Amino acid sequence: MKKFGTLMFMSYVYVIRYSKMNKAEKFDESLQELAKFARVISHPARLAILNYLSETGTCINGDITEEVPLSRTTVSQHLHELKTCKLIQGTVDGAKVNYCIDPEGVENVIKTLKEMIATLEKSKTCNC
Repeated sequence: MKKFGTLMFMSYVYVIRYSKMNKAEKFDESLQELAKFARVISHPARLAILNYLSETGTCINGDITEEVPLSRTTVSQHLHELKTCKLIQGTVDGAKVNYCIDPEGVENVIKTLKEMIATLEKSKTCNC
């Protein structure tokens, strides 16, 4: 009987954990992308990396650790998050990876933000 009780408990935890994670799928794809973008840029280190890349045009992963006061491992994790969100792109050059701003990814974010701002602008006329 204990084994059955444990299995019931585990399946209950599974249902709770994964049903909460999938609620984002109920929203429009552009809103999901905007939420990912907002989460990614909510960290000051990622903003510093984006700022550095936009100022330099392109750089090598090792150079970023000199500009951002974090370890290489931590910077790599932040670079991965930015790349996953398509804000940056990286090309392998021997043992190094050159990172730069991903123009297409940034353009998509700008487009989505403009659409949201236009919707917000319309709501300013509400006389509630």
